[in-house]
Amino acid sequence: MEPFRPTRGGGVRAALAPAEASLLRSLVGQVITLIAPDGPPQRQLDDLLDWDAPTDQPETPDDPVLARLLPDGYRDDPDAANEFRKYTESGLRSAKHEAAQEMLDTLPEAGGKIQLTHDQAHAWLKALNDVRLALGVRLGVTEEFEEQWGRLPADDPQWAAYEVYAWLGAVQESLVQALA
Repeated sequence: MEPFRPTRGGGVRAALAPAEASLLRSLVGQVITLIAPDGPPQRQLDDLLDWDAPTDQPETPDDPVLARLLPDGYRDDPDAANEFRKYTESGLRSAKHEAAQEMLDTLPEAGGKIQLTHDQAHAWLKALNDVRLALGVRLGVTEEFEEQWGRLPADDPQWAAYEVYAWLGAVQESLVQALA
């Protein structure tokens, strides 16, 4: 990957190899599927105004990746967390989906040069962060990431996933520096 560089208009540019673009498209596509905005059903306005109507309160997702991408607003109070989630989860899912879709829309399928506006670059940052969070949860990444990775033999199937996780961090860092 050619690192991100700032452009005159406040945006950024870079270049990706075909394999890098394909990998990003695959990972972002998986996150989009996971956080699809049509997750829990939304209540109609009439139901919200009917205090006696049954409430379908969303709960913390069972999937640890979803729980990390859609965290509780209150860690020590499950009732407050569920109430908060009821009003925020749909919007959070939509915002994450929008950022990921923006990344896919601006990512050349076959790799090559990328030119992003300031807003598009911020959408990329959000989408990359979500991909790294998801992958980090699946890998069990801790603060000792480098040590975890260093203990793996090169033929361990997780070794490549750690390599991807580190590469995503480098892409994200390059983008942050270009926007600074």
